[in-house]
Amino acid sequence: MMLNKINIKNIFYIFTTMHLILWTLIPSITNNNLPLDTIEALAWGSNLDWGFNKHPPASAFFLEIFYQVFGSNDWAYYLLSQIFVITTFFIVFNFAEKIFNNKILSLISVLLLEGIYFYNFTTPEFNVNVCQLPFWAACVFYSWKLFNNKEIDLKDCLWLGLFASIGFLSKYLFIYLLIAIDLLFFYIIFIKKYKKFDFKYLIALEVFIVLLVPHLIWLINNDFVTITYGLARTGLENSSILDHLIYPMTFLIKQIGILIPFFIMLFFLIKRFKFKITFKDKKLLFLIFINLIPITLMFLTSFITGSKIRTMWMTPFYLFFGVLVVYIFQAQINLKRLNKFISAFLILFFISPFLYAYISITEKDKRTDYLGKQIAIKTQYAWSQDHKEPINVVLGNEWLAGNLSYHLESRPTWEGVITEDKLNLLSKFTCIDDICIGYK
Repeated sequence: MMLNKINIKNIFYIFTTMHLILWTLIPSITNNNLPLDTIEALAWGSNLDWGFNKHPPASAFFLEIFYQVFGSNDWAYYLLSQIFVITTFFIVFNFAEKIFNNKILSLISVLLLEGIYFYNFTTPEFNVNVCQLPFWAACVFYSWKLFNNKEIDLKDCLWLGLFASIGFLSKYLFIYLLIAIDLLFFYIIFIKKYKKFDFKYLIALEVFIVLLVPHLIWLINNDFVTITYGLARTGLENSSILDHLIYPMTFLIKQIGILIPFFIMLFFLIKRFKFKITFKDKKLLFLIFINLIPITLMFLTSFITGSKIRTMWMTPFYLFFGVLVVYIFQAQINLKRLNKFISAFLILFFISPFLYAYISITEKDKRTDYLGKQIAIKTQYAWSQDHKEPINVVLGNEWLAGNLSYHLESRPTWEGVITEDKLNLLSKFTCIDDICIGYK
């Protein structure tokens, strides 16, 4: 299969279209219910605020937009997730073109991402990790434009500030990217090394801060509950001295394991892993900062605090790893071996959804096997026997109550866990086990 400059973009479009179709269709067919994180964010979306007990608001906001358009059709939320993924691929491809000025190398950089399971197997679950992806990619893209262009475009500054704020409002770990490129790279390389600075860069910072103000006010008014939750997830309170070694080493081992299929694909393109690095290369320096510095910061976080880094937290961290590796080994890439690379890519491309479908069908105790729709029908029937009013409030945990909020036709708002004060605000209500439904 010989690629040429005329058909590269067509191949890229075919790849992204197939990815979107496969990863929307497979979970839509094989899952009985939406995954946990998606249901949780839909519950938050039914009662939108500037933050929630576990995460900032962006993921709930995007899901609620889709709910207003598509209602309780599961396929729509698998589609939303894949829209975020392929949008990310488009940004990475365009960034790679600016780095390589070579469409074939740009395409290879994106195709290599199919060797990382964050960008295929885990994508059907729209959550804060998937929500970050296009904004992480866009921040890198616009940061490079600002650092590389001789003239500063104010629009690039505005876009960078906007995408940085939405990324941060998706998940706080986004700050690791911002530290790497818009603080460390900006200061160490741009100011110290190249002696270049323009006050227009501060526009991006101003936009970022202004757009975060409502969320910061919400955080203060809610005792920083999302930060408390995030810290609790690390196991920091119960950490021991050994954890400062065990957790970072476990973190490194997992990262190596994640990248094995990636390097297997790369092996089919390169005969010898021989390279030469010069730190006078501005492109290479930027690629190192956006790829390796955020991962290093995560490792140091685990090492210094003794906290556990959950694997899925690393979802956006490898988006430009293909660009970095291809850039380093570009002189060693043998395009005559492209057929073997494409074969390896196609095996991974099709085996991932097959495995997902197999696990979804054969394992029967997953969240996606929950009979949410049937339970909602029974709940509505029981309520209708005694009440004419619609169910417009549901109380309980995000999973059980969130499923009712999503599946019931009246789309009741989820208003948190059950408390006496909340029940007193309802004119009518019924409680079953750990859920209360009612009319306000």
